[in-house]
Amino acid sequence: MGYTVAIVGRPNVGKSTLFNRLIGGRQAIIDNQSGVTRDRQYGVSNWNGKAFNVIDTGGFVDHSSDLFEKEIKKQVKIAITEASAILFVVDVSTGITDLDMQLADLLRRESKKVYLVVNKVDNTNRLYQASEFYSLGFEKLFTIASISGSGTGELLDALCEDIKPEEVVQEDQDDELPKIAIVGQPNVGKSSLLNAWVGKEQNIVTDIAGTTRDAINTHYKLYNKDLLLIDTAGIRKKSSVMEDLEFYSVIRAINSIDQADVCVLILDATLGIESQDLAIFRQAEKKKKGIVIAVNKWDLIEDKSQESVKAFQETLIEKFAPFRDLPIVFISALEKKRISKVLDIALEVAKNRRLRITTSALNKFLEKSMEKFSPPAVKGKYVKIKYVTQLPTHTPTFAFFCNHPKYIRLPYKNYLENQLRKSFSLTGVPIRMVFRDK
Repeated sequence: MGYTVAIVGRPNVGKSTLFNRLIGGRQAIIDNQSGVTRDRQYGVSNWNGKAFNVIDTGGFVDHSSDLFEKEIKKQVKIAITEASAILFVVDVSTGITDLDMQLADLLRRESKKVYLVVNKVDNTNRLYQASEFYSLGFEKLFTIASISGSGTGELLDALCEDIKPEEVVQEDQDDELPKIAIVGQPNVGKSSLLNAWVGKEQNIVTDIAGTTRDAINTHYKLYNKDLLLIDTAGIRKKSSVMEDLEFYSVIRAINSIDQADVCVLILDATLGIESQDLAIFRQAEKKKKGIVIAVNKWDLIEDKSQESVKAFQETLIEKFAPFRDLPIVFISALEKKRISKVLDIALEVAKNRRLRITTSALNKFLEKSMEKFSPPAVKGKYVKIKYVTQLPTHTPTFAFFCNHPKYIRLPYKNYLENQLRKSFSLTGVPIRMVFRDK
């Protein structure tokens, strides 16, 4: 499972600034998850060749001790349960506060690795002041100024030293067996779907051993299908971490997504799409995993007409925009309806993700696309795309070579992506497009 670091601390100590610093600034891999409670952020940091997940648990806006009990304590407990390590951020300009002491007390009682990060240390005087934080009782103390980046290199070095090779986040994996992750918020039917797939014939499955925190991997070999199913549903019922379902389900999903080639996102037909679902979807999209949407509990919907199905699909596609080329299957895990179709489509998406297209075929596509619609001139300069080729990466990545790459605007990029998807089998697969000077 991928290594996950959670940033915790009281309000206004600079957690989000540190988060942006760790993931390398405002990159495409991170954004505020619109509609997600308190706009939590999830990203990936890459340092010295090691990649790991970073989660900002910020968003506490009140300084009262009541809020500590209701918000900080429950979120830190989730982070302690689900993350591999904790960055405990404090502020040298205000010194140690009651909230810092309560949070430190909570963290000291746990076995997780905790890095005490003293922020806003931007001069020699503050460096001396930072020594008072040793009284919080943590072995290592790191002084940083997250706005300028001072000290963050030493922190990242220490973090990466503790990451074992098998824990490094792998965005792109190319193992033989396709790995299908079952993701979604709690109570949407993930366990039911897994049980419906594997049944009770124990001879067709093999549980792959892992720690109790890991996702459960099941080897599925039946009906001419051979794959690994990654499920997290069986270990989600912990009373101490169930109060904030969005945060919990997204962390849990991130760990599953890291291992997967394709993510089957389970939605509850009776609820529609919620902020948790969108947050999980965006993580799979950012990490360029294949995606299949399975709308479960369709048996509970009274109106199952074609019009109802079409309306539901259109609503989902609108929510998932701009990524619209998504397979959507309406299922009932309870009644075992269309569950086999989900696996068939997931395997097809896994195949699409590994698709290799010849340069000659790509350039025929480019020629036709530009005949229909040429890149518009920008600032009086005409843009000409000379040729396109697929780069040797694990997920489909296409390099377009042109005379003015910076003048290729987003609408035209979207047009080219749509034409690519129409011309080749890329359904369910997020793709990368890069524009380079000829």
